[in-house]
Amino acid sequence: MTNQYRSVFDIIGPIMIGPSSSHTAGAVAIGHVANRLFHAPINKVIVRYYESFAQTHQGHGTDYAIISGVLGFDPADQRVPMAVDLARRQGIDVVFIEDPGNSPVHHPNTAELTLINREKELTIWGCSIGGGTIEIRQVNLNGIVIKTDGPLPLVFVESEQEIGDALDQVFEGNYRDKRISVKVPDRFLYKIELIDKPYPEQIEQVRGMSQDVIVL
Repeated sequence: MTNQYRSVFDIIGPIMIGPSSSHTAGAVAIGHVANRLFHAPINKVIVRYYESFAQTHQGHGTDYAIISGVLGFDPADQRVPMAVDLARRQGIDVVFIEDPGNSPVHHPNTAELTLINREKELTIWGCSIGGGTIEIRQVNLNGIVIKTDGPLPLVFVESEQEIGDALDQVFEGNYRDKRISVKVPDRFLYKIELIDKPYPEQIEQVRGMSQDVIVL
């Protein structure tokens, strides 16, 4: 078993509306990540598929799966197959693109997912690596690009002040990779890749010193 899978249940796959854990449950998970990072009403969704996803997304239910994640549905939700229609009924413009090129993040099951409203734009590059497990390899929020290179859990923190040292203390011993900090004119953004899911009390600590915390 590779270190991409935490248990045999990752390989078997989750309880879900079929047909494929990689192309359906993984796509739901990618949509969920975009939903949680965007954290706002959505006007438009653009899904760009690469390689295997581009070739098989229609037959494997990837379209409705990824949009169901954007809408916040679980993989076993009976509304999953209707997600695209439900999104459009809510006034969300949904566009699917099959890109003939290679994946820009070097994985055959890659979806580039963009969410847009009048105030913000988010793009994530997600890969379904099997059994419903995903990796988020890059995030672009309003032009700020943060690259990631591994599986979840990830923590994104937004703060008006520099809190890097405090974050290091909160998550001491649980970093999978070095903390990434990005300074923009009025705030700091932090990306933290962890070995194990953080405890609720750790997230509450971070919430007390920041404007926003998203745990994936």
